[in-house]
Amino acid sequence: FYWFFRFSLSTGRFANATLVRLAEFLSAGYKKGVRPVKDWNTPTNVEIDLMVYSILNVVSYAVYKPITIFRSWKDEFLMWDSQDFDGVKKISIPTANVWVPDILINEFVDVGKSPDIPYVYVTDDGVVRNYKPIQVVTACTLNIYNFPFDVQNCSLTFQSWLHTIDDINITLMREPEELSKDKSVFMNQGEWELLHVLSKYKNFSVDKEEYYAEMKFHVVIRRRPLFYTVNLLLPSIFLMVMDIVGFYLPPDSGERVSFKITLLLGYSVFLIIVSDTLPATAIGTPLIGVYFVVCMALLVISLTETVLIVRLVHKQDLQPPVPQWLKYLVLERAPVLFCIHKKHRLCSRLSSQDKCREIAKEWLQVGYVLDVLLFRVYLVAVVAYSITLGTLWSVWQAA
Repeated sequence: FYWFFRFSLSTGRFANATLVRLAEFLSAGYKKGVRPVKDWNTPTNVEIDLMVYSILNVVSYAVYKPITIFRSWKDEFLMWDSQDFDGVKKISIPTANVWVPDILINEFVDVGKSPDIPYVYVTDDGVVRNYKPIQVVTACTLNIYNFPFDVQNCSLTFQSWLHTIDDINITLMREPEELSKDKSVFMNQGEWELLHVLSKYKNFSVDKEEYYAEMKFHVVIRRRPLFYTVNLLLPSIFLMVMDIVGFYLPPDSGERVSFKITLLLGYSVFLIIVSDTLPATAIGTPLIGVYFVVCMALLVISLTETVLIVRLVHKQDLQPPVPQWLKYLVLERAPVLFCIHKKHRLCSRLSSQDKCREIAKEWLQVGYVLDVLLFRVYLVAVVAYSITLGTLWSVWQAA
């Protein structure tokens, strides 16, 4: 059968097929299980490059993204003189018929969604080029402190699982600067934007005797915050402004109580939205979530003192005496002008009530002074929140 096949190549329809003759020449006696070097002391240099197409999804500590891996190495057993084969300098042959380095990605690769490329390109000087598009799950340490103005750093690690650096070494196909700035194939329609692809080479040893080569790529991505700015940050700022406006309502009116309860429900809804948006296992707490909690705490305290004032004004029953520590901190240490203003306002309000007692007056003084202090603290919190958002945006813009 072999001689019949050889005869059919020379006399049949393949007689003048240059690529068939070249493929037959390259496959004759080739051993794909042996590293393709004539001197076994010569290491095989594998050049690696990658191109990121898009960021599909970000969950917990993982980022799903399709990439294309470019691998190139020299096979000393796949060389020919192009003049002997009608000037052919490049040919594609099945990947299963040639030696392929065992360089894999440490991070998980979703093989089921990766197309199978069954061929490699071989040039006349023995350089083998292997291109493979895959969808990879990259390890990421998601730090959401600056959410939604956050920048994440994800890693892709390439290394040989069997061969030491004396057998297989890993290098870059392009210059690091060119690789870092290349965004030619990245699709910008998603939530994330590609900033850089940084590379770092190192060799490591497990037993301090044999060393292995490793090439790590750091894919730096940046979140586009427009969606969260419109749907999260602007409404939260609106809630804070409305809460400040609520302080101008009379503290002894029921409308102020209902107004603050409505704002408290609004803050609760926004906290639920933030918690559903962020990964549950991410590192850090988003700064806007901290401000939400602080504003909710101030709102609860303000609501409590408003209810106290309303109860004292509309129902002048006996109250427990004001604790000495509270009287010292609020009434004696508060600004004198505020105390005098609130006392005059209190006397004009309670002059016609026969059952007004001194204890109720002291509690009302405490409530009015706390109302002014809470108003100032809330103003400071809102100003700090605005400055923080501006700073985070500036850092995000400069990344």
